[in-house]
Amino acid sequence: MTFYTPADLRTRLGSGLLSFPVTHFKDDLSFDDSAYRDNIVRLAKYDVGGLFAAGGTGEFFSLTPTEVEAVVTAAADSAPDDTPILAPAGYGTVTATEYAVAAERAGADGILLFPPYLTEAGQEGLARHVEAVCRSTSLGVVVYSRANAVYSADTVARLAETCPNLIGYKDGVGDIDTMTRIYTQLGERLTYIGGLPTAETFALPYLELGVTTYSSAIFNFLPEFALDFYAAVRERRHGDVTRMLTDFVLPYTAIRNRQSGYAVSIVKAGMTATGRSAGPVRPPLTDLTTPEQDELAALIRNLPARTV
Repeated sequence: MTFYTPADLRTRLGSGLLSFPVTHFKDDLSFDDSAYRDNIVRLAKYDVGGLFAAGGTGEFFSLTPTEVEAVVTAAADSAPDDTPILAPAGYGTVTATEYAVAAERAGADGILLFPPYLTEAGQEGLARHVEAVCRSTSLGVVVYSRANAVYSADTVARLAETCPNLIGYKDGVGDIDTMTRIYTQLGERLTYIGGLPTAETFALPYLELGVTTYSSAIFNFLPEFALDFYAAVRERRHGDVTRMLTDFVLPYTAIRNRQSGYAVSIVKAGMTATGRSAGPVRPPLTDLTTPEQDELAALIRNLPARTV
């Protein structure tokens, strides 16, 4: 049974750094349940606002529904009660509601609603999609605005009115005008989460728009660095943020940008470089090349000892 009411979850998510744990695979690309559970225990020792099991960095798109439930169950079983676990829901509305029901069964504390698969839809259709998922569960729901599901400020305001368990808005677009309009209309009604790839690069300016947290993929393999960066952002230590961007985040994103899908692959490469291999990525993603893995490992080695 979930430890958090939707209102409690909203407050908790906005109070600390968030992350998407990678999903561990064996060499044959099957789910490595034991290694995944061990990693959740490791990550949950840190002070985080929540973990998104089987999310984007967790390769939700390559998992079967049965595997998603197994991953979420493993995360919920392995994390302490005070570390919220959010499960994914996505694809078409009927499938998304089935994922939401499975999330409760698996012991998740909340749901991150990914965009529908492939098709475009207008604001009315997107609103009905979110409303159906929210009705299907008692868990708190965070909508992920990106790709083919970009929600307007008016749509988000409507959903906040019609869906009591809608607790968060995750921005994966980077539209400052829309973000400003949403926060101006809704204020503290929702928790606002930065969701652009390598969210550290946008964290400081987004803080001024009411986005108090973001999901850090770097936290998977450099948890101390990620938490130090988050603290510098929240305390508005601009010089420290700039230094950490220069020393690691921006060179890291330069490697990430070389290939579509590397936003996930580079995280698994970081796990390997820090001695915590999570196995390969599943197709259609590809792993970093050996020279790229070496380049990332060198970046990590050059960081101060506390961050590794």
